[in-house]
Amino acid sequence: MTRADDETDPETEATEVEDEDDDVESEPPPEPTFGREEFLEWRSPRPGTANPERMTNPVWVWILRAGVNAWAANQRFDGPSALGAGPGWCFERFGCSRTELPDGRIIQIAGEHEDYYDLDFYIYNDVIVRHPDGHVDIYGYPRDVFPPTDSHSATLVGDRIILIGSIGYVGERKYGHTQVLALDLATFAISTIPTGGTPPGWIFKHTATLTDDGRAIVVQRGELDRGEGQSLVENIDDWRLDLDTWEWQRLTDRRWPRREFRRSDRERNRLWELGQAVWYRQVGWAKELAEELEKLTQAYGSPPDLDLAERLFRPSLAHEVMPDEDDSFDTTRIRVDGVVVRFVRGGFELQMTVEGELPEATVDAIAEELREKLSTLEQTAYTLNTL
Repeated sequence: MTRADDETDPETEATEVEDEDDDVESEPPPEPTFGREEFLEWRSPRPGTANPERMTNPVWVWILRAGVNAWAANQRFDGPSALGAGPGWCFERFGCSRTELPDGRIIQIAGEHEDYYDLDFYIYNDVIVRHPDGHVDIYGYPRDVFPPTDSHSATLVGDRIILIGSIGYVGERKYGHTQVLALDLATFAISTIPTGGTPPGWIFKHTATLTDDGRAIVVQRGELDRGEGQSLVENIDDWRLDLDTWEWQRLTDRRWPRREFRRSDRERNRLWELGQAVWYRQVGWAKELAEELEKLTQAYGSPPDLDLAERLFRPSLAHEVMPDEDDSFDTTRIRVDGVVVRFVRGGFELQMTVEGELPEATVDAIAEELREKLSTLEQTAYTLNTL
């Protein structure tokens, strides 16, 4: 869960929101107080028509409290298929921020259900207020006031929550721009804040920290979408948004060497599945290992080399293997001559970041050896590019 963004803990980041009411998590899910006709009226998400429009209704409140997803709710009331009727309203979301106010209210903002391949995929532009006494308010907004937003940060600043960044729908991203919005906690109206200076760009999954004097927000980490035809990249720099002038300032300019590896056929890689197979072998899960190996063998046409997969990020030059961190499911780190070299696996790309200075020849040697291993392991040529 995203940490509460108050004066004692002003750092927030966008993460997945659990599907349970924090105040009643030990109680059984409530039974609906409405019938099929009312469910059909409210089964679908929709933008608001005012800034804000109070859209609290028994259907959405029940879905929220019961922790059911859109598919389960639709099944219970024999609703129409999402294939024809579109996605159902849901609070099983990723990238929904959670901010606890000093008065005990919890503000949960927007977020995304699943991804584009799911029939109930939807990026929300709503605000949900959970009150200490248990009741809930839901506010909606026109899309031009509050664009569909997910994986943003939410920072409490006085009587407003400042929302920075978003993934959003592909066709609606403004590359090079950073989305900054303000939620007024007195009226729940949302406004766009024009900013100047040097912004990070279209950023998401970052952290936002209110400075000790409360006059700026520092943005770190996360990812950047640089535009059509370009890969997503990690944000490796720090940025400061002045809350008096709304000017962005770039705090660092890290010239870290970065490389990207992709299959030449542009197909999805199977590095996640290979990693799972290696792990199953390490922990002795024979059944799961056999199943994973069978799928990989069918995909490759021959059994994969798990020994090679296990040493994929172990270059032949001297290095130190670093312990796993919180992001270890897709990230591996080693240290070379005192410098961290980080490998991040994606579905189509693998990116290598050298967090400091190493001789160019050393960086090239690590990258070329990795490219050759990947080509051998996946039995297809890999390309190597500089980011």
